[in-house]
Amino acid sequence: MRFILILICSLLTACTGIPEGVKVVDGFELNRYLGTWYEIARLDHSFERGLSDIRAEYSLNPDGTVKVLNTGFDSEQGERQTAIGQAHFVDSADIGSLEVSFFGPFYGAYNIIALDKKTYRYAMIAGPNRDYLWILARTPTLDKATLQDLVAQAAELGFATEQLIYDQHR
Repeated sequence: MRFILILICSLLTACTGIPEGVKVVDGFELNRYLGTWYEIARLDHSFERGLSDIRAEYSLNPDGTVKVLNTGFDSEQGERQTAIGQAHFVDSADIGSLEVSFFGPFYGAYNIIALDKKTYRYAMIAGPNRDYLWILARTPTLDKATLQDLVAQAAELGFATEQLIYDQHR
């Protein structure tokens, strides 16, 4: 429950948009993106603090929006925490810029700034500013060279990569 409440409160103060100088991917294909993604690394935020084995599962809602199911293991409570939301495209469905909401009309930015367009096996997500960054993969681990490349790309874009937290999966 704590995970949901903190996530909601954080999103209430979040905004949409993209950090200046950062571009989202084009040629995006939602159907290939749907499914489970594992968090590999993130910048620290209160709504994920204390959680590990964080995953996001994306599926289509009947109305065409994207269902977002986020889970993470809270070792203090000994259980998984869950947050359910929905996302929709900001502009065109082939541009990796979405808005996600876990509570009512309040949306936060979900900007896909790097993506393995060949196999959709990794992605890098930015929020509305450089305080929000996630590296995701289809598997609980990502090969070292790819991870280093993504971290280097993020550093070039001005993200505080030295503060990345690397997730542990069960």
